[in-house]
Amino acid sequence: MRGKRAVVLGGAGFVGSHLCERLLDDGAAVVAVDNFLTGAEENLRGLRGRPGFEFFKQDIVEGLSVDGLVDFVFNLASPASPIDYAQLPLETLRVGSIGTEHALQLAEAKGAVFLQASTSEVYGDPLVHPQHEGYYGNVNPIGPRAVYDEAKRYAEAITSAYARVRGVKTRIVRIFNTYGPRMRLNDGRVVPAFVSQALRGQDFTVFGDGKQTRSFCYVKDLVDGLVRLALSDVTDPVNIGNPREMTILQFAEAVRAAAGGGGKIVYQPLPQNDPKQRQPDITRARTLLGWEPRVPLEEGLRETISYFRAVASTHGAS
Repeated sequence: MRGKRAVVLGGAGFVGSHLCERLLDDGAAVVAVDNFLTGAEENLRGLRGRPGFEFFKQDIVEGLSVDGLVDFVFNLASPASPIDYAQLPLETLRVGSIGTEHALQLAEAKGAVFLQASTSEVYGDPLVHPQHEGYYGNVNPIGPRAVYDEAKRYAEAITSAYARVRGVKTRIVRIFNTYGPRMRLNDGRVVPAFVSQALRGQDFTVFGDGKQTRSFCYVKDLVDGLVRLALSDVTDPVNIGNPREMTILQFAEAVRAAAGGGGKIVYQPLPQNDPKQRQPDITRARTLLGWEPRVPLEEGLRETISYFRAVASTHGAS
């Protein structure tokens, strides 16, 4: 990446800000674009002022223009948590469709490599386990999660079409559950929910019977996968995630152990179309990218909990 210039759409988001940081560390110039719909100014605090970093507040649904040479376009622009896309259904659909096409048009105009951040949600509530990239999924196109699932499936389709018809150099990553510093405490995903409950000594809220499974990848490992994929010549979709599968109940106990606190388990009804199993088959990433996760869950949770403790103390002091 040294000497290259990358545009990161959604650069003020959880994953986007970590990607900007990694690219700068690798010697790239970075143009971050975000409209702060779900991203946060705070996530850019350590990036502003660094040589080679630029930021533009812009809604890519309304249009996208970047002056100068561009070598890579990373499209991470989208609400990504169930709470966000439940509250922002039309915005989620628009950024996955109109916004993605604007991003592809930028990559085409600049002759840049385009990386589309897709999601394990394209597999829906999977009937194949673990999920491999050749699986087409089991998705309800009109359910409450469809605005996100189908936006990402459409984004993959238009990305593939631009590669076939327009010759754009495209990459597609399917991101599985990722966690780490800069997640929002109230974003509705299980990691910040359990961590915040543990730090406050509250009961853990578990949906369903808690036997549904997830696999959690630390954000530093995920970003390494994104960079490796962008620099590769792999055009087929690639799963990036941690294959260590665990039940939600097991994860609650891991958070309790790492945080040193937390109450009893309280059960609530399972949301509609919530996946029962989620585990990536990362054979393609291992074989083609030489990538696999390296940060153990226990270590990643310590870093994440430390971050949330700092956030809580800062907000408490203010």
